[in-house]
Amino acid sequence: MRHLGTLRWIVVLSGLLLSTTFLRAQNVPPEKPRVTRILFVLDASGSMLAPLEGTPRWSVAKDLLAKMVDSLNAYPNLELALRAYGHQHDDKENNCEDSRLEVPFAPKNAKAIKDRLKTLEARGNTPITYSLQQSANDFPADKTARNVLILITDGLESCKGDPCATSVALQRRRVFLKPFVIGLGNEKDFGKQLDCLGQYYNAADVKTFRRVLDNVITQTLTKTTVSVNLTDEAGKPVESNVNLTFVNNVTETPEYNYVHYRDAQGKPDVLDIDALQSYDLVINTVPPVRQANLPIRPGKANVLTYKTPQGVLSLQSPNISPNPYGKVQAVVRAQGNPSTVVSLNFGTKQKLLAGNYEVELLTLPRLVRRITVKQGQETAVTYEAPGTLNIVTDLKGYGSIYRLNNDESQTWVYNLPEGSSKVNLPMQPGAYRLVFRTASATGSKFTDVRNFTIRSGQTSSVSMFNK
Repeated sequence: MRHLGTLRWIVVLSGLLLSTTFLRAQNVPPEKPRVTRILFVLDASGSMLAPLEGTPRWSVAKDLLAKMVDSLNAYPNLELALRAYGHQHDDKENNCEDSRLEVPFAPKNAKAIKDRLKTLEARGNTPITYSLQQSANDFPADKTARNVLILITDGLESCKGDPCATSVALQRRRVFLKPFVIGLGNEKDFGKQLDCLGQYYNAADVKTFRRVLDNVITQTLTKTTVSVNLTDEAGKPVESNVNLTFVNNVTETPEYNYVHYRDAQGKPDVLDIDALQSYDLVINTVPPVRQANLPIRPGKANVLTYKTPQGVLSLQSPNISPNPYGKVQAVVRAQGNPSTVVSLNFGTKQKLLAGNYEVELLTLPRLVRRITVKQGQETAVTYEAPGTLNIVTDLKGYGSIYRLNNDESQTWVYNLPEGSSKVNLPMQPGAYRLVFRTASATGSKFTDVRNFTIRSGQTSSVSMFNK
């Protein structure tokens, strides 16, 4: 089995947090505290017998781990367990399934773990991937618990497994989430090969390793809060009442949903969050804004600030009753982006993120308005009152209506129904052309072409000949 020449410790910390509600309704009793379960997965391969500062790595590891579990024994709602690998078979056997749960989960079981550590001996292989897979079965079936895994090792995978792919797969199954990786050693490439597991820390000696390990435990057990400031362009906290979603950026599932709130002093809510996960924040303005990889510091009171200036789009129908169109809709898109932001009925208002938009009015023909929505302002969009096209001739055939443009080109607007050319059609004011051939006509030369004009509030009648 190949190991790096200098001692390298890795501690991988991950947490399982099922979706919970951020805000509790008033007068609702608090939920029962969830159990946090920490599984220590310890490398007992032969390379752990190499010295570190005059002491075998194996002895240092067991000593640090024994002190750690002893310090955790008094915590309420906390259960610990120990899995080891590489300790049942000699290195020369190259056993890639040498992994075993030595102490199962139980409250206040530091003594059981310390006693088992005294009898364990380092001797064999480094089946990291297999151990991660087996650890998924060590946690009790408890959907309310927070499952944490800490892997301690001095070498890379030696069984041709893929711990990175395994880590992602287990994260997506919500067994554990984004790991913390702590490497004790000087080799930069070592950390690069393992940072795919999560956030990597490099500790150069035992003292630094002890400090980082303490920090990992602190992150696991210390309360973390987040406040989100939504501001205008000038940075003033004037925006609120927006739905916010914290999305697990590994599983892509929403972990927390809440409606943003600001008090009378402009301060946002302080919200509890599990720092063992990695999040994207979706600010559900229209259109939404997504902030990737939130910089959340575990055990701290985090304040995140984002500019989300909003204005109002007002769709105003023309002053005509009844409206020949009936209900008219508009499709809103950001300029330069074909995706629909929102579809609205005329007569409604909609808050929009400040910016440039195209509003497509589903009149006949469709109209496009380019607008700019500004912070705190209302932008109105309307259209001219329609007129009516009345084709009085009742003929079966094939025909289309085109709008005549200023450059003498024409733009298709509407196909007549084949069953009858007789229609009564509301249309926007303008110059148009009707092109029609009856079904009984014996050649293209019998096509009938008529130009006509539509005026607001008036009816334009067109008749055709049966050729």
